[in-house]
Amino acid sequence: MLAPYLIGISILTLGPAIAGFAIAFTHYNAINPPRFAGLANFREMLNDDVFRIALGNSLRYILLAVPLRLFGAFVMALLLLKPRPGTTLFRVMVYLPTVIPDMAWALIWLWILNPIYGPLNRALALIGIDGPSWMVDATWAPYGIVLMMIWQIGEGFVISLAALQNVSRDLLDQSAIDGGSMLRTIWNITLPTIAPALLIVLLRDTVFSFQANFVPALIVGNGGDPKYATLYLPMYIYTTAFGYLRFGYAAAMTLSMYVVTGAILWAQFRAAKRWNVGFQGGD
Repeated sequence: MLAPYLIGISILTLGPAIAGFAIAFTHYNAINPPRFAGLANFREMLNDDVFRIALGNSLRYILLAVPLRLFGAFVMALLLLKPRPGTTLFRVMVYLPTVIPDMAWALIWLWILNPIYGPLNRALALIGIDGPSWMVDATWAPYGIVLMMIWQIGEGFVISLAALQNVSRDLLDQSAIDGGSMLRTIWNITLPTIAPALLIVLLRDTVFSFQANFVPALIVGNGGDPKYATLYLPMYIYTTAFGYLRFGYAAAMTLSMYVVTGAILWAQFRAAKRWNVGFQGGD
């Protein structure tokens, strides 16, 4: 029963992953046979200024986008927890940005962030704010990408909503009887109860954010413009591999990206353990 799935995973995922790992230690241009290079590609990364810029941009993007998406998913789940007229429609609206194709989403935001006729700057002008140049200004471009991506909270919203629905009603009623305010109830009961679910959302969104910003960088950021401000690791890896046919170096950067992702996940696990957050009710 599992064989077709396992075969597909082996051919489409495991096989390319092993091949990519092997290519990372070679010089390979897809024309000539790979030549073993040892750690040369990794040593080159240490002196590659563009790689450091792309890595820094990716880390800054994670630092901004992941907490905002986690917070947004939790708040929207909290607001739409109780059934009210229109609740189902609002839940669908929250999830909708997640199912819109990445290319279509990027084109929509390319229009929204236009500094001249984009609706965002026009709306800011109505309240007397001179909107920034967004994707034209190297200072504002990274924040434009973050603003574009923080709305895709559908999966985190669904997980948070399911977790909130399992919070003990008896504990909430007891808090209300004891005179606990809404904020104290959320802080002392709701958050500790659903912390394992939020940890899952955090870990998943960290991996997603590190690897899934290719389309925004390509369409909205025009491949990393301006001045490498929106150049993230996936975009730089793609350009190196298919633009310059340096597949060995691109594979080495990909492997490094996975190592950095693993280090971030390990740090998050350590922090969760320190705060007594786990997948078995805090154990």
